[in-house]
Amino acid sequence: MTHLPTELLLLGWSTVLLFAYVMIQGQTATRDRGLDWNAGPRDGEQKPLGETAGRAERALKNFQETYPVFVALALGLAVTDRTGGIGAIGAWLWFGARIAYIPLYLFGIKYVRSLCWTASILGLLLMLIRFL
Repeated sequence: MTHLPTELLLLGWSTVLLFAYVMIQGQTATRDRGLDWNAGPRDGEQKPLGETAGRAERALKNFQETYPVFVALALGLAVTDRTGGIGAIGAWLWFGARIAYIPLYLFGIKYVRSLCWTASILGLLLMLIRFL
């Protein structure tokens, strides 16, 4: 079996993380808006989301803002054979911060949540430095 570089391993696991974000957002929205809304065409005015579902929706959007950059950098590092070093550290930093981010957001823990976001951006910057 071929050994995957850290960046590609985390790319695979990041897909699982994306699914977790989507599932959490979907479940909390369904809890607020009802199963009929979720199963239906979602036409017309939508019932406002509650606090937790609103946070889950914003957390997902925030994840989606950085995810394409992570994917591009992870693939770029692998294609150019520049994996490892600070690129791998950056990938772990981004991944760990994104795992910690969602419960912090759901529970409304300010400042620490912002610190996690900053850590995820730092992880991407480390990957970019390794790539360039």
